[in-house]
Amino acid sequence: MKSLAELAAIRERMKDKVVLREGVAGTRVVVGMATCGISAGARPVLNTFVEEVNNEGLSETVTVTQTGCIGICQYEPVVEIFESGKDKVTYVKMTPDKVKRVVAEHLKKGNIVTEYTIGNAQ
Repeated sequence: MKSLAELAAIRERMKDKVVLREGVAGTRVVVGMATCGISAGARPVLNTFVEEVNNEGLSETVTVTQTGCIGICQYEPVVEIFESGKDKVTYVKMTPDKVKRVVAEHLKKGNIVTEYTIGNAQ
């Protein structure tokens, strides 16, 4: 970097990704990123959540973050959604395609995609 302006430009480009991970929004999406989750495909799931939340204009109300082991390795990749005043929702065996549906249905419309939840895992 050669100037403060160049640093500011980099900051602006990365702002959406940083805000999603450290935000104070009312809804938190937590992706399990321990070794078991990563080996099962959690990294593309996390990346897709970040992209979709950003694309759908939800970054003011939804925070995407990661955690270590959630403790249910056989269901990885695991995603937990915490909403103020509601029970936690645990999505299992997630894929980037499933993420797109969860963002469209659950995060945008408030409808839990029950067939992806832990109680319905196959």
